[in-house]
Amino acid sequence: MARQALNVLLAQPRGFCAGVVRAVDIVERALEVHGPPVYVRHEIVHNKHVVDRLRQKGAVFVEEIEDVPQGAITVFSAHGVSRKVEDDAGVRGLRVIDATCPLVSKVHNETRRYARQHYEIALIGHQGHPEVEGTMGQVTGTVHLVSNVDDVATLRPANPARLAYVTQTTLSVDDTREIIAALKARFPQIRGPDVKDICYATQNRQSAVRLLAERCDVILVIGADYSSNSNRLQEIGDEAGTDSYLIPDAGGLNPVWLDGARTVGVTAGASAPEELVQALIDRLGELFDITVIDVDGIEENVTFRLPRELLVAEER
Repeated sequence: MARQALNVLLAQPRGFCAGVVRAVDIVERALEVHGPPVYVRHEIVHNKHVVDRLRQKGAVFVEEIEDVPQGAITVFSAHGVSRKVEDDAGVRGLRVIDATCPLVSKVHNETRRYARQHYEIALIGHQGHPEVEGTMGQVTGTVHLVSNVDDVATLRPANPARLAYVTQTTLSVDDTREIIAALKARFPQIRGPDVKDICYATQNRQSAVRLLAERCDVILVIGADYSSNSNRLQEIGDEAGTDSYLIPDAGGLNPVWLDGARTVGVTAGASAPEELVQALIDRLGELFDITVIDVDGIEENVTFRLPRELLVAEER
């Protein structure tokens, strides 16, 4: 009996962004330079496969700085940390290597700059996300978390003329457009970053999913269920009218989803490695007669340098 024919469209871009590549490289390089164990506060990126692989090499993941032995090599995750975490690390004499994504660091710098100018901050982001916690903890002034348009209506800054906004980097221009418009309508003097400051990777991956939705019967998104950007990719596919599923890896595929489908789109969140995509393609090839097609899209050539202390060690 002939197998069901299935076109597999691969999104471009997909998977690791430059900030994730840099963060993972930092942990691997720190293990090479200093030897294990290397302690990492919080998961370096939101993907179990990546974390487990680094754990096998000697990385030790902790949630609190107090769990790190005094003086140990310690990496801060790509999501960034608060000033308190930085201070606590100093008190414990930890040898810190900062893997904070440079785009997150840029948001931290903007937040501190507005605070120095005595602005209250409206932070557009998700409650409980480690990046949001880190950004809110960068200043001692007032930071209001704004997660949706309804939150704008209840915002009560002490001086509406001294209000600025910043955004969580894993939100796209599309994700934040309505909230920013509501903020500007209610607070005409509000200050904020240029649109180009939004994370390029988030926007590009969401745009690629919208292209898939136009051509596919089903979309499969590889990513962790606790990854903000991966969940959003799945939501965008559904919103576009294409059945979309978030799976951690090939093992999460339910073949029933593809019954009668002619074309399936495949993408991956910014913290999902390419080997998971390839493993999913292999699994699809076992079940169907597949034709793999690379969809034209934005070519990303962004790279971020490793921290100076690791580059110096590499040159020795």
